[in-house]
Amino acid sequence: MIQDNINFLTDGLASENLTKLVSGKYVDFVGASLVSRIFMKSKKPLSMKHSQRAINHQQTINYVPLFIAPAQVLRGENILSQSGVAIAALGKRPLVVGGNHTLEMIQPHLKPIIQEYKLETARASYLPDCTESSLMKLRETATTHKADFIIGVGGGKALDTAKLLAHQCQIPVVTIATSGATCAAWTALSNIYSETSAFQYDVTLARCPDLLILDYSLIRTAPQRTLVAGIGDAIAKWYEASVSSGNSNATLTIAAVQQARILRDILFQKSSAALENDQGDDWREVIDATVLLAGVIGGIGGANCRTVAAHAVHNGLTHIQSAHHALHGEKVAYGILVQLRLEEMIQGNQLAVSARKQLLEFYTDIGLPKTLEDLGLEHISLSQLRQSAEVACQPNSDIHRLPFSVSPEQLMAAMVSTKELVESPVGRETPA
Repeated sequence: MIQDNINFLTDGLASENLTKLVSGKYVDFVGASLVSRIFMKSKKPLSMKHSQRAINHQQTINYVPLFIAPAQVLRGENILSQSGVAIAALGKRPLVVGGNHTLEMIQPHLKPIIQEYKLETARASYLPDCTESSLMKLRETATTHKADFIIGVGGGKALDTAKLLAHQCQIPVVTIATSGATCAAWTALSNIYSETSAFQYDVTLARCPDLLILDYSLIRTAPQRTLVAGIGDAIAKWYEASVSSGNSNATLTIAAVQQARILRDILFQKSSAALENDQGDDWREVIDATVLLAGVIGGIGGANCRTVAAHAVHNGLTHIQSAHHALHGEKVAYGILVQLRLEEMIQGNQLAVSARKQLLEFYTDIGLPKTLEDLGLEHISLSQLRQSAEVACQPNSDIHRLPFSVSPEQLMAAMVSTKELVESPVGRETPA
C-alpha cells in the first residue's frame, strides 16, 4: 500500500511536469495539497513518517526540461516566399549563416523578404566546419552586426552551427533546411568537429529552433544522394532508440520508441517510390520523415532515446581523412549494420541477423552503403581502422549504451563483416 501511495504521488508530479516549465527550468514543488491526494487515494491515512518518505522520494527524482519541437514549423511548396511575417517577427537584424554556395543560392529567395520587411542583414560562412574557431569568428560577426536573430541555411553542419551560435548569443534562430539529409533543422542539439572535420562532442541547446522552414521546392534542388543519406540517418532512430531506451516503461520513452518504429516502416514502404518521383506524395512524406519526424523522436524520448553504436561508428569514421567524402547519413547507415553485427557476434542475437538481412536488401534497393568498400574505404590501413574503432569505443562514447561491453577489437571485426554470410533456414549459407 505504501509503494502504491508513493507511485501515486510521483505519477501526479510526472504528469504535471509538462506544464511546469518556466524559462526552460522545471519548477519543483511539493506541498500539503499533494500529500492530501495520497490520503484521498489510500483507504487509511499515511503516518507522518510515511508521508515524509513519499515527499523525500519525490524530491530525489531529477526531471529535465523537454525540448520537443521548434516553436513554429512552416512547410510547403515555395513556403519560404510566404514566411516573411514569421521571420520578421523575430527581429530586424538577422545574421544569415551557411556555406559559401548555399549563401549565394538562398539570396534570391531571402531578398524580397529583406526588402519588404526592411531587415538589416549580414551574411557569414561557417566554413571550414562547425568548429570552435568558426563559432568564435561568427560570434564576433554577430556582435559587430548587432544581430538580434540568426538564420541558418543548409545541411546538418550549417544548421548545427547556426543553432549553437544563436544559443551562445542568446538570440532566436531560424533554420532553413536545403536537403532531406538530417533532422538538424528540428533538434536542440549541435555537433562540434575539429579543424580536420573529426567529431569532437555534442552540445545540448536551451531549446529547439524558434522557426523551422521546410520548403519542398528548395529541397527538391538538392542532389538525390542527400535524401538517400537522410533515410539512412533517420532509420537509425529505431535501431538505436529501441536499444538505448532499455526496459524503460516511461510514457514518453515508449511513445518515442514506437514513433521510431513507425518512422522505420514509413521509410521501408515509401523510400523507393520517393526516390523515383520527387513530385509525388511519397517524396514529400519521406522528406517529412527524415527532417521532421526524426526530430520529434529525439525531442519526445530525450536522453532515453539517444544514439548508440551506429552514430558511434560514424563518429569514429570522421577521424579517417579518406572518409570525409561520405555523407553523415551514409556513415550512420553503415553503422547500423555494424551495431547489428555486434549484437550477433557478442549476444548471438538471431533477431539482429534477420534485421541485418532486411536492411541489406533495403540498402541495395535505394543505394546506401553496406560495407567499408561502399564507403570508398577499401584501401584504409589496419592502423586507421583501429584508430576509428578506438575513437568509437572511448569511455564517453554512445556505443556503451549497448547492453554489453564492446572492445575496439570486437568493433573492428564487426566493421569488416557487415555482409558476413548467415545460415539460411535450410542450412545453406547465403549472402546477407
